[in-house]
Amino acid sequence: MPKLAENKKVFFDYEILETFEGGLALTGAETKSVKAGHIQLKGAFLHIRGSELWLKNAFISKYAPAGKQESYDPSRDRKVLVHRREIGRLIGKSQQEGLTLVPISVYTKRQFVKLEFGLARGKKQFEKRESIKKRDVERQLREKMRE
Repeated sequence: MPKLAENKKVFFDYEILETFEGGLALTGAETKSVKAGHIQLKGAFLHIRGSELWLKNAFISKYAPAGKQESYDPSRDRKVLVHRREIGRLIGKSQQEGLTLVPISVYTKRQFVKLEFGLARGKKQFEKRESIKKRDVERQLREKMRE
């Protein structure tokens, strides 16, 4: 499963409680662009509208060899394909206070483009400072172990 894009900041900003997988409904040119690695998940999030799950604010650039695409919107909403019962579970869990759905990574599985997303709780500022301190201490320990 080669990863095409990863939202690295999501683990710093959120505490991931549970992860899920879903397919992305893309046009042909978008699929080729994503497989070429031209996708950004920075600032993207998932939204439940009715009984459907949508990826919002993900940026997929134009696929240049496809020619002119005059009405192409690179940050349009894209449908995430998951089972109906899973959407029901997500609706129940995301209605809890402080929980949100965030994209973690985009990868291919056989010929399909898949999205890994997680149910997350936002970290407070002091929790972010603790993670920075912990990361620095681990880095210093690794450096001392090398010596």
